[in-house]
Amino acid sequence: MPIPDYQSIMLPLLRFAGDGREHSLRETIEALADEFKLTEGERSKLLPSGQQTIFDNRVGWARTYLKKAGMLETTRRGYYRITERGEQILRQNPSEINTAFLRQFPEFAEFQRTTRIRSDEAEDERSNETQTPEEAIETAYQKLRQDLATDILQMIKDRSPAFFERLVIDLLVKMGYGGTRKDAGEAIGKSGDGGIDGIIKEDRLGLDVVYVQAKRWDSAVGRPEIQKFAGALQGQRARKGIFITTSNFSQEARDYADRIDSKIVLIDGDRLAQLMIDYNVGVASVASYELKRIDSDYFAEE
Repeated sequence: MPIPDYQSIMLPLLRFAGDGREHSLRETIEALADEFKLTEGERSKLLPSGQQTIFDNRVGWARTYLKKAGMLETTRRGYYRITERGEQILRQNPSEINTAFLRQFPEFAEFQRTTRIRSDEAEDERSNETQTPEEAIETAYQKLRQDLATDILQMIKDRSPAFFERLVIDLLVKMGYGGTRKDAGEAIGKSGDGGIDGIIKEDRLGLDVVYVQAKRWDSAVGRPEIQKFAGALQGQRARKGIFITTSNFSQEARDYADRIDSKIVLIDGDRLAQLMIDYNVGVASVASYELKRIDSDYFAEE
């Protein structure tokens, strides 16, 4: 039989997890390959990148979608198990689980909204017919990138304040701030309230300094926090500041930062994750693609 698409894998995967035990992704892939009676050739067929098999990739995405819908949960690296919601769904004995079925859950609907996945699959198909190959690649790339950013942010929130301090240092140094990592480490990380405060060099020569504050919060950062930060800048005789949070900023906070004389850059959780992707902090490259066009000069004849 042909290799099943990721939506066709969802229900068999949930049933496989229905025993309530902890399972690894690898054992899941093997069990489902047996259930779908895939040949060795089908099991080993690779994606165009050559970095992963098609079936492994589709099982991984099916698991991701079920996790986003709250039916599965990660227990440790590479392992997962079914949740109470997943067990409830199995008791309903659905004939099929697909993205349309998953949209009944707010978490999954929000996941699709943030990754800009359309809610109408027929519209998806029409869109794919009208897009150029370059546009299709860009759309797919942006979806993957946003999903990665979402996962990065959740990983940050699950880690300790000390880890967050190291992460901010690593990112700022990668972006060219702080001189050496040792210099940055000595300048940042002095508070123990779940955030970090300190002064960091703007460049390696230390011609100017930037005051940094970061909050590992879940709730929005409001105007009062930015006002306090602006006051701290004046107290340090600093003209520039960076305020980093794992959540977001209220509109009042953003408006206030835009109006004051001091230059304050606000970095919310999504932008933090995007910067980590751009500067390769906490991420690793899986595959790269190079688009090429005809070189008209080469084929020009005198």
